[in-house]
Amino acid sequence: MTIVAAFLPRRFPQLPASVPRLFEVEPGTQVRADCHWEKEPRKHPTLVLLHGLEGSSDSGYMLGTAEKAGIAGFNVVRLNQRNCGGTEGLTPTLYHSGRSGDIRAVLLELIERDRLPKVFAAGFSMGGNLVLKMAGEFGDSVPEALRGFVAVAPCFDLAACVNALGEPRNFHYERHFVRRLKGRMRRKARLFPDIYSLGRMSRIRTVRDFDEIITARFCGFEGADDYYARSSAMHVLEAIRRPTLILTAQDDPFVPFSTFGHAAIRGNPNIRIIAPRHGGHCGFVSRETGEERFWSEARIVEFCKKQSTL
Repeated sequence: MTIVAAFLPRRFPQLPASVPRLFEVEPGTQVRADCHWEKEPRKHPTLVLLHGLEGSSDSGYMLGTAEKAGIAGFNVVRLNQRNCGGTEGLTPTLYHSGRSGDIRAVLLELIERDRLPKVFAAGFSMGGNLVLKMAGEFGDSVPEALRGFVAVAPCFDLAACVNALGEPRNFHYERHFVRRLKGRMRRKARLFPDIYSLGRMSRIRTVRDFDEIITARFCGFEGADDYYARSSAMHVLEAIRRPTLILTAQDDPFVPFSTFGHAAIRGNPNIRIIAPRHGGHCGFVSRETGEERFWSEARIVEFCKKQSTL
């Protein structure tokens, strides 16, 4: 189901054209979003979507969720992480699983500058970890306009997920990610040759190798283990103070279902988990047709629509 969801051809006939927008998330760094605005944006709820590892604002699940949310009357912001969606030139830095400050900055700009009254954030996989991490970091200071969060197959225990990805049965998934990550770094090095030296990249065979040799080195971590420990949302889950929906599949190949037994999840009344037996990683392709065909996208919009009426 993971593979089917990623490569099944899709069309989005009810998704209107988007408007690009740049957000400055820190000095010298911008991220680009593709935005779908209602005629009077302040009269509608807003859903900010964040993709997963090596995805972009044009990933199928981003477009599919945006279409469903638009039909339900939401403004939609499809956000690219740093360097994604062809935006490598907008920052000299790299994206990684700990940069929850980026989506926080985007949400605060929408709330404070655009004065949008009801805002939601939903993330997929790596993006799910970032959304949960941000939600926990807000704690009791979460803005009133920020009404809820959704995480689909969130990698909130990064070490466990990377270990699972390294299992022999997941060889094809890991090879795919490593190939994409290396390609992005080559493009980045061409743009910023004074910053990035890729002499050791030939040693990279796994995602853990990439994080040890590239992510840790260029993003201020002591090594891959330090990166995973400091960037995993599991350490702040107990501090989430807004309604939060987590969607995961019990057969996800590289987000172990056992991690969702974490006490901080089970003990936080603001967090609800829905975990069907099947669904793969961000797959959830249903036998149903129409809006229910891609089950998790429908649940995201259903959850946000309900919370926006409270």
